[in-house]
Amino acid sequence: MIVKEEFLNKLRRYFSLNLYEVKIWAALLSRGVATAGELSDIANVPRSRSYDVLESLEKKGFVIMKLGKPIKYLAVPPTEVLERVKKNLSNEADEKMRRLEDLKKTDVLGELNVLHTQGIELVEPSDLSGSLRGRHNLYSHLETVLKNATKSVTLQTTSQGFIRKVDGLKPLFEKLKKRGVKIRIAAPITKDNKDALKDVSTVAEVRHTDTKGRFCIVDAKELVFMILDDQEVHPTYDVGIWLNAPFLGQAVENMFEDSWKTMKPLK
Repeated sequence: MIVKEEFLNKLRRYFSLNLYEVKIWAALLSRGVATAGELSDIANVPRSRSYDVLESLEKKGFVIMKLGKPIKYLAVPPTEVLERVKKNLSNEADEKMRRLEDLKKTDVLGELNVLHTQGIELVEPSDLSGSLRGRHNLYSHLETVLKNATKSVTLQTTSQGFIRKVDGLKPLFEKLKKRGVKIRIAAPITKDNKDALKDVSTVAEVRHTDTKGRFCIVDAKELVFMILDDQEVHPTYDVGIWLNAPFLGQAVENMFEDSWKTMKPLK
């Protein structure tokens, strides 16, 4: 069996299989039906491991064990495998979500909160900072910071960043507005993000700016700076800096206020 390593790696990522599993599965697909010994030889997998691997693939819905001797295995059509994997992932996600929701009703979460409260009291204010790597982590922390807003949220972003923030954060913006939080967003408004502008205009005041920048200030004391150009960096390598620094936060808020006054309100 000649299968490119790149193809096998793709299968591993898409179907969450280990190396032996993906080799045996690809070998079986190439034969349709075969014994464990035959698959071991074709896939170059130790025979002592092939039975365990086939048992694992059978449980995951990739193969069917035929009745009779010698025991043979039949490949499930890939389209059917895809549907089974999707269903299994959905069921696993639902189960994990249920367990996490149940955690709220236990003493475990309360004990975790007590540990955090006691620990944070020992942290110097100057230590309340950190770096954030990867756009997913960056946005997750940004959402956490925004949830605690009580007075104001100030955002400056790029044209594409504006679309991302509206798509991902609009429900949170709506909750903040209901709590009386003032939300201001400065971004280059183009024909490509006009729809995003329309979506968010009911919960935030948006103004056009040609000035480049990616940052968020919450209540003039907590800041998240995105330090790279999102047009030039892959989302995986995006980097942000989080600071809980009221003195700096107020200074940056004041500078933004001066810039905000020069921007034309959008109708």
